[in-house]
Amino acid sequence: MRKLGLSLLNILLVLSVAQAQTKRTLDKIAAVVGGNIVLQSDIELQYAQYIVSGQQPNPAIKCVILQNQLTQKLLAQQAVIDSVQVKDEEVDAEVDRRMRSFMQRAGGQEKLEQFLGRSVIQYKDEMRPDIKESLIAQRMRAKITEKVNTTPLDVKNYFDKIPKDSIPTYNKEVEVGEIVFQPKLTREEKESAKQKITELRERVKKGEDFATLAGLYSQDGSAAEGGDLGFFDRQQMAKEFTANAFRLKAGEISPVFETEFGFHFLQVIERRGETVHARHIIIIPAITDASLERTHKLADSVYKAMLAVKNFDFSSAAAYYSDDKETKYNGGMMLNADNVQTRTTYIPTNKLDPQVALVVDTMKVGSISKPQLFTDAQTGKKSYKILYLKSATNAHKANLEQDFAKLKDAATNEKLNRTIAQWFDKRRSETYIRIDPEFQSCDILKSWITASKKDNAQAKTTE
Repeated sequence: MRKLGLSLLNILLVLSVAQAQTKRTLDKIAAVVGGNIVLQSDIELQYAQYIVSGQQPNPAIKCVILQNQLTQKLLAQQAVIDSVQVKDEEVDAEVDRRMRSFMQRAGGQEKLEQFLGRSVIQYKDEMRPDIKESLIAQRMRAKITEKVNTTPLDVKNYFDKIPKDSIPTYNKEVEVGEIVFQPKLTREEKESAKQKITELRERVKKGEDFATLAGLYSQDGSAAEGGDLGFFDRQQMAKEFTANAFRLKAGEISPVFETEFGFHFLQVIERRGETVHARHIIIIPAITDASLERTHKLADSVYKAMLAVKNFDFSSAAAYYSDDKETKYNGGMMLNADNVQTRTTYIPTNKLDPQVALVVDTMKVGSISKPQLFTDAQTGKKSYKILYLKSATNAHKANLEQDFAKLKDAATNEKLNRTIAQWFDKRRSETYIRIDPEFQSCDILKSWITASKKDNAQAKTTE
């Protein structure tokens, strides 16, 4: 609590300085890109947010902020020409995501509104245009690079260009599968949680404040925000949650219902198209010793059955028995969390969950482990797991045979960056750009400043 209070005080101090700066520089134009302008006040407020996020003061960051703004404006400008758009629902979702983050840092909606000096709804309206432009710019960037393709020859050429003394060394990597057994509670074991959530719903129905009760009793991350979940569509929540949320009108409260996460009730705040803004309270039934013992017995029986089969099919066993939705339909294989986009199963051992790494270190390739009890570091949930070591590659210098997938990623990133850079070079040469003298010394803005000076020179020649 003491740490949270200090954070809020810092936010207040930074914003008060930013607001004073905004008043002094409100009409100053920091840059012009075609028909769009970047105000000095926009840069000052973004710099204030940078400080609020916990970073150390660094005025040079304003150069980076302006570069991002210039980039965003140029991409958004082209998006209008190419009819690249984003849906209002996407903008709403991103606004809500950021607002939840702000509220969590400030210590709740009420404190956030206090230091903003206006309601969350008002602040959302102010944020919306810039967030919409940012999302459009992201989509335009994707459109520019959508035809980039990396062939095996591209990968070879990329690798051959790396100086011999600069070839990267990769750490030891493993491919690890898992079958996860989560404890299943009986109706009697769940009764205490169900009774508690029912009592909380009755208190809300009798007039007690929903947000206050959520903050005191709800057992997930939304508790700090009074149970507020922001806007969501029909695909983002558990089916039972969605069924209740989309059936209610604004202000109505659902009955108590159960999902795989626990017992809930919710209140709809607003309906907007195919999205709903709601808040909820959740009570998670406590895992009992008896349920853990039942789970251990099941995991042990599956383990012994797998040992009894000469060439067991781990992927089939994972698909049938595992309770982890992220891995069971992937042959039970864990994915590299740092490279999920390529869905690679090769994980550096230093990136493994320490609990998993400890077990894997004792295993031979092709073997499975006895069921082990694991505790999720974030949620505290307990489960039994059978691990499978599919492969292990020792630390080595990169080569095309072992590391083609990684080298392809690097080659692709190089092509993407080159494509984007070429696009910006061409657009800058065709677009009127003016940079305020205050930012002329920014090294990161050299290419923009060059374009700006050229435009100014052309303007003087025309005069």
